[in-house]
Amino acid sequence: MRIATRLVPLAVALLVSGCGTLPNGRGWGEDATLTPGWERVKEAAWNAARSPRVWVPLAGAALVQIDDWDRDIADWAREETPVFGSVDNAERWSDDLKTTSMVAFHVTALATPSGDTPRDWIGNKLRGYAVDVAAIGVTTGLTRTLKSAVGRERPNGEDERSFPSGHTAVAAVHNRLASRNLQSIDMNRGGRRALDAGLDALTVGTSWARIEAGWHYPSDTLFSASLGAFFAAFFNDAFMGLGGPDSPSMVLVVNPGGASLQFGWRR
Repeated sequence: MRIATRLVPLAVALLVSGCGTLPNGRGWGEDATLTPGWERVKEAAWNAARSPRVWVPLAGAALVQIDDWDRDIADWAREETPVFGSVDNAERWSDDLKTTSMVAFHVTALATPSGDTPRDWIGNKLRGYAVDVAAIGVTTGLTRTLKSAVGRERPNGEDERSFPSGHTAVAAVHNRLASRNLQSIDMNRGGRRALDAGLDALTVGTSWARIEAGWHYPSDTLFSASLGAFFAAFFNDAFMGLGGPDSPSMVLVVNPGGASLQFGWRR
């Protein structure tokens, strides 16, 4: 909450932009649908899966399995607490950062232009929120299911619900949805990228705080960050069709002499 309260001035500024429409004349949430079509669903799933915010954490989760790095990092972080100074501080910060992520999502969702009249604004907001809430619900529901199914013991030995990290999954899905919302708000590219970096920092901070607090291994939080990012992108693209500019992407380009991976942003 200490961080969330500092977002109030930004929230007021963003909410002022909540009236009006998108550049295409439509309101945010106006085109939300329960029947997007199979082709759109497939494309949304593929685009979400190839996002660096999805596959990079997954690759990291696999990497820390080498030579028991996963456990070694978790033990070192819990004993040394290099960032937050103590286990108790780390636990408090993980709660605060997760809450800030949730606040950021709601602020940006309200700030998106959803119509010129109160009737249009409310109706479009409700449709847009329904899509985002579905993404959040699927992420949290799958996280709880995996916790029970996997039964991994936590580093601090409290219980067997270490994998995946609920805090990180919640932070990740809210932050990525907030990032998508920013793409619908009229602002300069540099400001949007700065805010986007801040949202990523919230996810990383939540993840590391859970490790220092002794509740999770790095692979738990890395997987959860990937999970939240995937469902945020998938639901947004499949059911609202708002893949905006400045979204990082990876493309495999096949050349006569071989192949290459290219990274960039859609404009």
